[in-house]
Amino acid sequence: MAKTPTEEGKRPRGKLQEVAVWTLMGMLILGLGGFGVTNFSGGVSKVASVGEIDVTTDDYARALQSQVAAVSQQFGQQLTMQQALAFGIDKQVLQDVLTRAALDNEAQRIGLSVGDATVANEITGMDAFKGVSGTFDRETYRFALDRNKLSETEFETNLRRDISRELFQGAVAGGFKAPSALTDTLYSWAAERRGFSMLRLGEADLTAPVAEPTDEELKAHYDAHIDRFTKPEAKRITYASLLPEAIAKDQPVDEATLQKLYEDRIAEFVIPERRIVERIVYPDQASAEAAKAKLDAGTSFEDLVTERGLTLDAVDMGDMSKDDLGAAGEVVFATAEGEVAGPVDSDLGPALFRVVSVLAAEETSFEQARETLAIEIQTDAARRVIADQVEAIDDLLAGGATLEDLGKEMGLAVATLDHVPGQQGSEGIEGYPAFREAAEAVQEGDFPEAVVLDDGGVVALRLDEIVPAAPIPFDEAKDQVAEDWRRDAIAKALTARAGEIKAAIEGGAAIGSFGIVDVTPETARTGFVADAPETLLADVFKMAEGEVKVIEADGFVAVVKLDRILPAATEGEDAQGMRDAIAANARQAIAQDAFAAFTNALTAEAGITLDQAAINAVHTSLP
Repeated sequence: MAKTPTEEGKRPRGKLQEVAVWTLMGMLILGLGGFGVTNFSGGVSKVASVGEIDVTTDDYARALQSQVAAVSQQFGQQLTMQQALAFGIDKQVLQDVLTRAALDNEAQRIGLSVGDATVANEITGMDAFKGVSGTFDRETYRFALDRNKLSETEFETNLRRDISRELFQGAVAGGFKAPSALTDTLYSWAAERRGFSMLRLGEADLTAPVAEPTDEELKAHYDAHIDRFTKPEAKRITYASLLPEAIAKDQPVDEATLQKLYEDRIAEFVIPERRIVERIVYPDQASAEAAKAKLDAGTSFEDLVTERGLTLDAVDMGDMSKDDLGAAGEVVFATAEGEVAGPVDSDLGPALFRVVSVLAAEETSFEQARETLAIEIQTDAARRVIADQVEAIDDLLAGGATLEDLGKEMGLAVATLDHVPGQQGSEGIEGYPAFREAAEAVQEGDFPEAVVLDDGGVVALRLDEIVPAAPIPFDEAKDQVAEDWRRDAIAKALTARAGEIKAAIEGGAAIGSFGIVDVTPETARTGFVADAPETLLADVFKMAEGEVKVIEADGFVAVVKLDRILPAATEGEDAQGMRDAIAANARQAIAQDAFAAFTNALTAEAGITLDQAAINAVHTSLP
C-alpha cells in the first residue's frame, strides 16, 4: 500500500512511534475533550521493571485507560474495568508497556537518543498544542499537560524515548524482503481459477415421488429428533396494552378537516401525465442536428450516448412532468414512447430526448381518498389520547394497581403470552422492539412500568413464571413432524439420485443430459455463486480437473464437474498488483515476527520484575 505523503518538514511516524505516542497523545486528545485522565494515587509507584527502566503506575493506568477507551469506541458503549479484564485488555496493555520498557532499557544501555531539536519539532507539530492561530502555543501546551497531570519534563522524556524506539523498529524491522519462492507459491495458489458445471437437484429431479409416511414412521421420526419438536424455555408474561389501532376507529372525524387535508395534499392525489426521459446534451445546435441525422440514418441512441463519453445512467432524467422539462416539454410530450425528439433547447443547451415510457395521469377523488385520510386523522388522534393517559397509567402502577386493574379502570387490553428470549415470536405485541426489550429485561418480582411503543401505544408487563423447555406433544406437533420428515426424506432421496448421476457422468454420460446445468466458465477462490452455500467454491477448488463430485449443504444438493483449472496469470496489471500485495503482506509479517523476536530477547536478557499487587491496585482504582 502506498504511503500517504506527509507535510513538508514533518518526519513520518513509524508503527512503534504511533503506538508509543500511545497513551500520551491519545489521552491528551481525550483529555482536551473532557479532561478524564486520572492520576493513579496509592502507596506504590511502579507496576513493573525491565532492566533499569520502571513502568510507573501512572504509565500503566494511562495506557490501560487509552486502550479501554479505544475498544469501547469500537463496541459503541463504554466498557467497565471488569469487562476490560474479562476481555484480556489488561494483559495486552501490560505486554505493550513491557515491550516499550525493554526497548527503552536497551536504548539507555547503548546510549541511543535524539536531540532537543527533534523533540521540539515533534511537539510544535502536534495539533493538540496549537492555539487559535493554528500554530504551537506554549500556554495551550502547559494547560493540556497540566490537565492530564503530566509535567513538561515527563512528557518530553517519554516522547524522546518514543522516537528512539522508532529507530529500533527501523533498524530491526526494516529492509526485509519476502522470498520469491514464498511470494510465487502464495500467488499461484491465490490467483488460480476454476471453470465448472453444476447440476442443482430438486424434488422434480427424482425418478419417483417420495412416499407418504405412515403414523409409525412419523412417530419414530418424532422420537429420533425430539430436539426439533421441543418448545424452548420461555417467559410467561402478562401484559396490558393500549394501541392506537385499538381505539382509532372510535375517534371523531370532522368532514371539513378531511377536505382541507385532501386539498393540502392534492399533489399526492392528482398526478399529471409524466414521461420517463433520457437526454443527450450537445455543445451547439449543429452538433445536435448532426447527431439526429446519424440517428435517422440508423445509429442507435445508445451509440450516441457512448460517443458523448456518457452512460445511460448519466443521461437518465427519470420521470418528468411537462413543466419539469421547461421549453422542451411540448415537443417531448408530443413524442411517442420509444421515439427520440429534438434537437430541442434545454436548460443545458441543445439536446435529444428519448421517451422511454409514458406514464398516464392519475387522479384519486376526495371520495376515494376519504377513508385513507380518515384513518390517518383517527390514528393521530388515538396517539394523542394515549399520550395523555401514560402519566395516569404510571401513577396507578406506582400506587400498586395490577395490570388487571388497568384493564378495568383504563380500558387496556390484558393478555398473556410465552416469550422466548432472543426471538420475536408470533404475537402482534412482540413485533414492537420496545416490548421485546422490556420482556428480555423483566425479572420475577419487578413492578410493571408503562413502556411507550414506536407507534405511540403503551404497554406494561409482568413476569408470571419461567416456562421450562418441554417437548411438544406428538398429536399437536404432527403436521410439523410430517413436514420435517418429508424434508429429510427428500434430502436423502436427492443424495441417492445425485450419486446415480455422478456414476453415470463418470461412465461417459453428459452432465447436461440430466437437466439444466449452470456453467461457470471461470471463478476465483473469492468468487460468488448465487443461491449456493458458502462452502461450494472451497469444495470446487479441492477437486481435480475432470472430477465429478456431489456437494451437499442444508437445503442444497448438486452434482459438480470441474471442467478446467486455470493457472494464475503471469502478466498484466491485475496479476502484478496481486503479486505486489502478497509480497507486501509477507514482508510485513516477517518484519513483525523479527521485531517480536528482538523485543522478546531484549526482555529476557534485561529481566522483568512484576508487582501484581500494584497492577491489581491500578485495576481497582479505575472505574
